[in-house]
Parts: sequence; structure tokens; C-alpha cells
Amino acid sequence: MRRRKPPAAPPPVPFSPAAARAHRAALGLTPEQVAEGLAAHGVRLLPAHVLAWESGELRPGEAEFIALARALWCPAAQLMDTRPVRLRDHRVARELGQAAVAERTGTTLGSYRQAELTDRWEGDEEQTRALADVLGLGLPELVEATGRGEALDHLLRQCVTGRWQPHLRALARIVPAPADALADALAALHQEHHVPTHWGATARTAPPPAAGSLTPRFWHLLDTAGTTGPTA
Repeated sequence: MRRRKPPAAPPPVPFSPAAARAHRAALGLTPEQVAEGLAAHGVRLLPAHVLAWESGELRPGEAEFIALARALWCPAAQLMDTRPVRLRDHRVARELGQAAVAERTGTTLGSYRQAELTDRWEGDEEQTRALADVLGLGLPELVEATGRGEALDHLLRQCVTGRWQPHLRALARIVPAPADALADALAALHQEHHVPTHWGATARTAPPPAAGSLTPRFWHLLDTAGTTGPTA
């Protein structure tokens, strides 16, 4: 009988040892005092563990990372060595647990965990809007974190090479912006790729745009309507 593969473990939380050292130094705390702060937030470790994080010898787990940010009185995102990109990293940057995000977005805990493991979000329009609210994501960040970038570009290509109206609902599932703003952006995008012809001739479209070229323009069109910023 073949053994089942264990579930894939998520990669470590992005962590900056230099930022941790700098925050501790700015507060004038010793490793012992940071360890005491960690204990106050439910994580009991030796001061040597704090130093191992700061040297890069060890990396904190999720609960340890959040406790460290609280012990150092700084937003968790300031201890990351890169901007949050993945769904899990945005959640940790907001110091939230998986259960809290699942509850606030109206999804099951199992479904939300799967979304983080696969970097693929399957929520509907309402749930996706709630996700953006909970994690404080702008629309471009939301699409990136939910793994829907390729789907968005493919959908936009369909909109400019044919009629855009039938794709409005599918677009709203990926980009939970007001319907009128989405419609205006799609109409403008379609018009930009439409080749004018003389009166009475059959309308033509320009050659299909290169993959990935439509999304930046789409975000620009939405941004002019003030709809791409964080929803919370």
C-alpha cells in the first residue's frame, strides 16, 4: 500500500533579522526583556533564541513572529524582509489567525487553509470583497495574493477581442469593484483596441495584445475612478 504524501508545509514567514535587531536596539531592550515580552504573548523561549533570530541562525514560526512584533511594539510587516505577496503573509502582517480570516470572509477553515497552501482563492465575489477588507488589500494586491493574475489577463484579452459585456460578472468575481467602474474600464479598454473603419465597413479589432499587457492599463483605468486602493 502506497503511503500518502504529507501535506506540503508553507514556506517560512518572510523575516528580517536586521529589522528585529534594529527595533530592539531602538527600544533599548535586552534579549532577556524581549523574551519576557514574548512570554507575555504566549511564547516562552530563552533569550538565546531571540539572538538566534537576530543573527539569522533561526527563523521564527508564525505564532513566534507575531509575538515578536508585539513584544517589539511594531507592526508585523516591519519585521518582514520583503513586502507581503502571498495570502498567508498578508494575514500574518495583520497579526490574524486563519480561523479569524475564515470567519470574517464567510468561508470554512478548511477552505481557507487550502487557499493559503495552494495560493489559490476560490471565494465568490462577496467573500473576495470581505477578504480585501479583512486584510486591507488594494485590488492589485488582492489579485496577486489570490493567484488570479493570469485569469484576469486572460479575461481582459477576451474582453478586447470580442464583446466585453458577457464577461462583467466573471470579472467582478476576480476584482470586487463597483459594477459601473468595471463596466467603464472594460468599455474604455475595448475602445482602445478597436480599429476604426470607414462608414459601412465591418468593424475590426487590432491584433491580440501581448500576454500581461492589458492588466496594467486596466488598473490605471480603475485607479482614475479611485477604486484600486485598500478597501479598509
